[in-house]
Amino acid sequence: MPERDLYDILGTPRTASAEDLKKAYRRLAKKFHPDVNPGDKGAEEKFKEASAAFEVLGDAKKRALYDEFGADSLRSGFDPAKADAYRQWKRQGAPQGGMPFDFGDFHEVNVGDYGSFDFGSIFEDLFGAGAARGRARGAGRRAPAHGAHAEAEVEVDLKDAVLGGERDLRLDGRTLRVKIPAGVVDGSTIRLTGQGGAGAHGGRAGDLYLKVKLREHPYVRREGRDLYMDLPVTVPEAALGGEVTLPTFEGAVRLRVPAGAQSGKKLRLRGKGLPDLRGGERGDLYAVLRIVLPEHSAGLERAVKGLEGLYKGDPRAEISL
Repeated sequence: MPERDLYDILGTPRTASAEDLKKAYRRLAKKFHPDVNPGDKGAEEKFKEASAAFEVLGDAKKRALYDEFGADSLRSGFDPAKADAYRQWKRQGAPQGGMPFDFGDFHEVNVGDYGSFDFGSIFEDLFGAGAARGRARGAGRRAPAHGAHAEAEVEVDLKDAVLGGERDLRLDGRTLRVKIPAGVVDGSTIRLTGQGGAGAHGGRAGDLYLKVKLREHPYVRREGRDLYMDLPVTVPEAALGGEVTLPTFEGAVRLRVPAGAQSGKKLRLRGKGLPDLRGGERGDLYAVLRIVLPEHSAGLERAVKGLEGLYKGDPRAEISL
């Protein structure tokens, strides 16, 4: 057990609250833990000293005895029941020959590097739940430590987000083959097990988490899980109707344009949008009609001259700001 005052070791006043003591120990444990300072014997000794101090001061009953009897309460053979007798003896004025026991007969107890205190919750706060169990059980023996997790960003093409796919990623001199699951969106996370920081003392490596950023597509827009793309049609196709071909990520499809279709009309392809990672309903693909005029020519002028009389009213009449 440390010879110095336990409060001095933790750097707290004797009036410190239980929470303040815990915070002080956390700070010291994080600073001097052997896994943070590999090979530093001085740091390791300070960690052991702080751990032993908190084993006592972190326990309300042990702390009360330490506050009253000091280092004597840490010696082997110290009996709290006899301590009550000692208090009674002191209240009686400490009469000669009446001391219930002799503190000098006790010898110091070696409580070990970390005592018997359960440090699980402390280490979980400091290093995470996965690493806490190994550290709390055997920090002095350099127990296997889980490697740190790592994060990186990966740009994904919209086609791969719809269909799924694979791509190579260069990271820290390594080439990783990354499987892109269908349905990823901006902010989705892809986990690569064991590709993070290396473990210590035989512990397994951490994981690599890739945050997805979707690359913009030149022709396809995304709104939630629905996809939109412009579909150019000729004046005759829009006026008279007909079948047209629409390219999609899953191959070309034939669409029927209804007669009299206006620019902006949406033709819906159900279930051709972005999948749901959790197995929910897939989004839809909308083809948005865009009427395209032929190049200007005298023939075009002659063809459209007669259309002016077919309009019934001003097509802009309903626009107001």
